[in-house]
Amino acid sequence: MAASSHTVEPSRLGFGAWCHAREKHIGEGDIRASYSADRIGMGQPIRKPFRYARALWVCVGTGPAGAEAYRLVHPSIYGGIARSYHDRCRDGDRARGDQAGFYDGITVRHAGREFVMAGPPVTFVAGEQAQLSLFSSDG
Repeated sequence: MAASSHTVEPSRLGFGAWCHAREKHIGEGDIRASYSADRIGMGQPIRKPFRYARALWVCVGTGPAGAEAYRLVHPSIYGGIARSYHDRCRDGDRARGDQAGFYDGITVRHAGREFVMAGPPVTFVAGEQAQLSLFSSDG
């Protein structure tokens, strides 16, 4: 599981609802919509990543505690050995025990561009929506 967490607006983790007329999810949060573990394992391009803290991220798991995600970086700035999912799985026990996370170093594609998933993973959790006050206590 992820070592750190970030609180985001609950709508970003929303399930949404399936619209039969449009044949797509309506109201699904951007973090949940980026879920791509199924595509990564099959060597397919990932779904649209989400933005957080001026970086691109992709979700690899969701549950009651939130959504686990990895930051996407350009291959030239990744500090380790980048490899395919298939290569990472050759030593599955070692990969699962990696402190940087199972998906660390896995190369993925989106919109024709290659990225590397950089760990450790982060858990995004729903928090209270920020409300800006019209009145300031600054004296």
